[in-house]
Amino acid sequence: MTDQCRIISLYSAAAFDTRVYLMRILVTGGAGFIGSHLCERLLNEGNEVICLDNFFTGRKANIAHLLNNSRFELVRHDVTEPALFEVDQIYNFACPASPVHYQYNPVKTVKTSVMGAVNMLGLAKRVRARILQASTSEVYGDPLEHPQTEAYWGNVNPIGLRACYDEGKRVAETLMMDYHRQNGVDTRIVRIFNTYGERMLENDGRVVSNFVVQALKGEDLTIYGDGTQTRSFCYVSDLVDGIIRLMNADGDDIHLPVNLGNPGEFTMNELADEVGKATGKDIRVKYMPLPQDDPKQRRPDITRAKTLLNWEPKIALAEGLKRTVAYFEGVVGSTQKASS
Repeated sequence: MTDQCRIISLYSAAAFDTRVYLMRILVTGGAGFIGSHLCERLLNEGNEVICLDNFFTGRKANIAHLLNNSRFELVRHDVTEPALFEVDQIYNFACPASPVHYQYNPVKTVKTSVMGAVNMLGLAKRVRARILQASTSEVYGDPLEHPQTEAYWGNVNPIGLRACYDEGKRVAETLMMDYHRQNGVDTRIVRIFNTYGERMLENDGRVVSNFVVQALKGEDLTIYGDGTQTRSFCYVSDLVDGIIRLMNADGDDIHLPVNLGNPGEFTMNELADEVGKATGKDIRVKYMPLPQDDPKQRRPDITRAKTLLNWEPKIALAEGLKRTVAYFEGVVGSTQKASS
């Protein structure tokens, strides 16, 4: 049996039951949007999963359907404080990811990214676990290279309103590489581009959820700037598939960052049109000033992911929006019923 496999023996009054589980895995930020989908997928593959979350942006509702699973454990904890677990793998996803949340308490955001990485890397070193850091396309800032490759160092304002998140994630990447080089920790770094799907927060300020919720409520869609800035949108199941592939891949340079996202590029005006089609609503748009340091273009070069992981997204924007709208119809409907 390798150190990536675990045998759990459970005694009951009826019998001595020996069960073989693939791995024992810690997911920080596991009650969040992406983290909850990751926990679900890892459980479905037969692993034991410990979900750690302080519930700043994570929600128990996201993982409520997992609580009765005997291989799932929920722990309320903040990654800025040390944690002790015996695990085989660590997915470090703990950090608010939308501007409205990470700018609410920027000092806490930096602490979560930096101290959280230190604590999880210390745990990985101690128990010899493989660790994957959820980084972000925000490390590229307002990019001068398009599309963005992993070799691009970025164009980030280190003292701007977004710096608490951008620079926090950049330092987390630095820590991952230094722990790998200095201590031999088995690290992975994923740079996540715009992701959407079920379990996004209704008020998280990200463009897909904003547009869908506004459309369902019959409100004007808020576009910042003139709507020509671009983003690339990856459906959450595609992203989770790539993340798990990266965690379990091997190779000479597997410790270097890997972009995961959908290379399909849309302007905000085009996204508004797609949301109109998905919701079946007539769309009206309201233009507002562009926020400070908001990137004007964003599209991943996923050549590295294709080569190393044999991965590329499968869900087209129209299909992903259809599923996302179905989810938010329930959310918005419940909210409106509660307030009436």
